Amino acid sequence: MAHPKSRISKQRKRKRRTHYKAETPQLSTCQNCGATTQYHRVCPECGYYRGRQAIEKEISL
Repeated sequence: MAHPKSRISKQRKRKRRTHYKAETPQLSTCQNCGATTQYHRVCPECGYYRGRQAIEKEISL
């Protein structure tokens, strides 16, 4: 098992992690109902994905 010769300082460790940037998720509009959804996800409003029904949604009265 690897054993470091000296401890890595907090500053040096944090410098290495500065390249990560959190991004907002990409959004698109559903082709069926027009609701805003994330890419590559089933529409939560109507249950369609890429023009086909992926899940059966219950109709609330």
